[in-house]
Amino acid sequence: MESGEKGIKLRHFVEHKGFSRFILAVILFNAVLIGITTDEVIYENYQSIFIFLDVLILSIFTIEIILKLVVYRHEFFKEGWNIFDFVIVFGSLVLYNTHFVGVLRILRVLRVLRTISIVPSLKRLTNSLFLAIPAIGSVTILMGIIFYVYAIIGTSFFGDISPEYFGDVDLSVLTLFQVFTLESWASGVFRPIFAEVTWSWLYFVSFIVVSTFIILNLIVGEIVNNAQQLSEHARQESEDMQRVMNDLDELKQMIRKQDHQHNKSNKTG
Repeated sequence: MESGEKGIKLRHFVEHKGFSRFILAVILFNAVLIGITTDEVIYENYQSIFIFLDVLILSIFTIEIILKLVVYRHEFFKEGWNIFDFVIVFGSLVLYNTHFVGVLRILRVLRVLRTISIVPSLKRLTNSLFLAIPAIGSVTILMGIIFYVYAIIGTSFFGDISPEYFGDVDLSVLTLFQVFTLESWASGVFRPIFAEVTWSWLYFVSFIVVSTFIILNLIVGEIVNNAQQLSEHARQESEDMQRVMNDLDELKQMIRKQDHQHNKSNKTG
């Protein structure tokens, strides 16, 4: 019974907002620390302090993972974000003081990504992005078809005029990708061709409208839709939990009332 109460208290401690905020503060501090260590002059002058702080931060993360493993046990690994946190912390511990310096630096940087697993809004947004991957795959195939069609058209009509941009299909695809990103497409690609072929504006404008505006809006719309569904699901779960808590409170009041009446009847008897 006593161990059960300790387990409940430990679970409340791990799930408390103050504990999550403390871990988030440590993650943000670790991010700032990593940025400062990129300055070699500062790092060399205060190397011992940086090493101490890095060990301290890693110790805090390790204690956090251990506490969650004690509380959730095998259920801990059922959530992908917990596995992500565990791999980062465990990898940092295993590779510490080894010759795999590059991998350790990557793991230190990846600690910053643990912000996503701590902040619920970021977690929902990232989950919505993952849910949109199948739709993004279909949109990517559609975009590839559009690129290929426009690349063939560009090579056929503009290959002789601008061979450095539309000399073959491969160059045309790279050029269209530049146009897709809207990076110097007007002055670098469009205007020299427009000076030779006046109707070329129709080719470039139609490609930008189809690829940049329509296709990207499809991807963004899918992500936003998934985010709204996840938010609605989280709200429904919160309401269900609140309803259960209210029912438990009513049940506790009924039990207390019955105990009070029972004690009263025993006294009168």
